[in-house]
Amino acid sequence: MRISTLFSIVFIFLGFGTALGQEREKLFDSNVPISMKMSFSIKELKAKTNDSTYMDTEIAVESAPGSWETYPFEVRTRGNFRLQNCFYPPMRIKLKKDDAKGTIFQGNRNLKLVLPCSKSKTADNFLGKEYLAYQLFEQVTEYTFETRLVKVELTNLDDKKAEPVTLLGILIEDDDEVAKRFKGEIVNKKIPPNIMEDYATVRHDLFQLMIGNTDWSGLYQHNQKVMVIGEKTIIPLAYDFDMTGLVNPPYAQVNSAVGIERVTDRMYRGFCRDKSIFEAVRAEFLEKEPAIFQTIEDTKGYFSDTDAKAARAFVKEFYDILKNDKLFQLKVVDSCRKLDGTYSF
Repeated sequence: MRISTLFSIVFIFLGFGTALGQEREKLFDSNVPISMKMSFSIKELKAKTNDSTYMDTEIAVESAPGSWETYPFEVRTRGNFRLQNCFYPPMRIKLKKDDAKGTIFQGNRNLKLVLPCSKSKTADNFLGKEYLAYQLFEQVTEYTFETRLVKVELTNLDDKKAEPVTLLGILIEDDDEVAKRFKGEIVNKKIPPNIMEDYATVRHDLFQLMIGNTDWSGLYQHNQKVMVIGEKTIIPLAYDFDMTGLVNPPYAQVNSAVGIERVTDRMYRGFCRDKSIFEAVRAEFLEKEPAIFQTIEDTKGYFSDTDAKAARAFVKEFYDILKNDKLFQLKVVDSCRKLDGTYSF
């Protein structure tokens, strides 16, 4: 009896431990911002790292109120425009497998980290609106990069006083991890738009119209990844939404080849599909209108009231197009890009 009781106790204990492991919070399980502390030289980060070279640093994460855990991360710069034009460069952070085991980073050791572009007091507003764009995309399609806000206390060692500043940031899921979630594969080659899955592609393209984004290309994979699921299903994955009418930061620029003057000027950049597909996806967006506007309400705490009002008005303009047959025909169906064998940016 005693041996049997002992085995029972051990079994219960091990089962309880497994349950605890299963209940461990994963990085993207919650929308509550994570508090982090980082300390490094921004000049050194820009000068000594690139797509293949990292530098070592430590990142402290608040695991419970007032309780911090420190992890040995590697960090490097990434991106193009923001890397060249912003004070805080976009980054990739990486944690070794053994160091991530049993932590909130298990399963997400490689991450993109986006911070505000400038040191201005209003810079967090634009970061908050970019996060809103990611949240809106989740309302439109299941095929998205997972994101989580962070509040970063950053100490720039270039500053003689070394005084920390608190910044809003976004952690973005790694390409390999999003592919693993959908049992797919990210492909890094030109994909003709006509072989992408019709409905997923039109959802993506209408979303880009909704947020006023022309800074993307599926064929050249500019601010878009392409994921193959199974043998034939090819899905577009959008990211990097700062150059949009929804966010509208001071540094926003429009590619001269696009044909609009401001990022707040909408243009549909998707390729043509059968009109029945346009109409079906249009109906989906109309059905999701309450959820879209609720998402703005749910995230408005991360930007100013003025920006929230502007976001609602900007999205309403998109829905004005969807609700008007003539405007939808003009702005979307008649404006789609023809598949003529030549592709521009």
